Amino acid sequence: MGRIIIINSGILAFLAFLAGEELKKYHSPLVDFIWFVCLPFFMLVFLAALFLVRIRRISSHPVTRNIFRGMRMAAVLGIGGLCFVVFWPRSYGALPRVKRVGIRYWDLPTGSHLAYTLIPAKGTPKPTPIIYLQGGPGGTVDYGLVQIMTPIAEEGYNVYLYDQIGSGWSDRLADIRDYTAMRHKRDLEAIVRAIGADKVILIGQSWGAILATLYAADNPDRVAGLILTGPGPIQPGRPELAGIQPPDSLRLRQPYYSNQQGNELANNIRTRAMAMFATKFGWKLASDEEADDFAGYESRLVNRSMVCDTTGISEARPRVPNGSGEAGFYVQVMTVRSFKSLPDPRPKLRNSSIPMLLMKGECDNQPWGYATEYLQLFPNHRLVIIPGAGHGIFFEQPQLYLSTIGDFLKNAKLHS
Repeated sequence: MGRIIIINSGILAFLAFLAGEELKKYHSPLVDFIWFVCLPFFMLVFLAALFLVRIRRISSHPVTRNIFRGMRMAAVLGIGGLCFVVFWPRSYGALPRVKRVGIRYWDLPTGSHLAYTLIPAKGTPKPTPIIYLQGGPGGTVDYGLVQIMTPIAEEGYNVYLYDQIGSGWSDRLADIRDYTAMRHKRDLEAIVRAIGADKVILIGQSWGAILATLYAADNPDRVAGLILTGPGPIQPGRPELAGIQPPDSLRLRQPYYSNQQGNELANNIRTRAMAMFATKFGWKLASDEEADDFAGYESRLVNRSMVCDTTGISEARPRVPNGSGEAGFYVQVMTVRSFKSLPDPRPKLRNSSIPMLLMKGECDNQPWGYATEYLQLFPNHRLVIIPGAGHGIFFEQPQLYLSTIGDFLKNAKLHS
């Protein structure tokens, strides 16, 4: 009887593992049930029977007994090895951090302590400042981004760039369950009040575009204009939009690399366990320092999917400190986790009068269908496809990026 339980539970555990791997490809809702109920149950039954049933009760044949003794030894070694790779801290090559020049801080009523950089307007500031919302979640501001945005400040705009909570030089939260999209929105609302402007212009890159729309849905009278570059899908997401094909006239094409490839190259058993412990239980398996070190390493690999020409992207960590803090691992996984619980902003955004510029690189890794939602919700829009650029337009086409934004700022009547 003991031998039957061991063999059958082992087979069922193996089949559950294969089923989980296969269902994961199709984003099936059964994946969590397989991974966190079926597989652990069968594994526990298998291990309990393997170690609790006496060898002599399993079989009287010496060869069979030796096989099961070998299985026990293999299980002990396997459990020990798994514990080592899951729980032993690692390093991913982080360089010493150097604070960017002119960094300042906001202490917001939300409880967030955020680092920001102000690029002051040249001459008399226009009444409507610009707030740049970085991608991610968990992306950071560095010298390169400050330099890219400086010409806009020279046109008379105060430009604010900030590290969102949990990333860069901003504070990390003690309870990672507090990293939510709504927390980011409340932080942005508090920032606008701290600036003291009646209205602001929001530039949102990727996830920053999602955050900008969440803010605009609840604060339409505070938004003079939206500039969305490579926008991610409005949340809660509509997966069916990913299947919409772009018109041939736009000449869009897929980047050579995908986000998934970068994630698969970067991740290991420990980092996957870090994400699981965080999203399922709200626990930090690794320290913020280690987790953010990995997030920076992963972003370097994922960045290959953000360009048309991959020869301009290095997989290595930058050898010269660029003034950025580390990317935020826990803020990324927990914010993404919160998307499905967001109230739908679409009813509030429908037929919005806010002027919007949507810029999309010809090799953008975000499906075209996601962009169509923004165009439908904001009828007062301008769509610009940037040739020779991917998801991060300013990487490859900085002049087109700036000139397109400049034209919109001049012609969209944002200060009326």
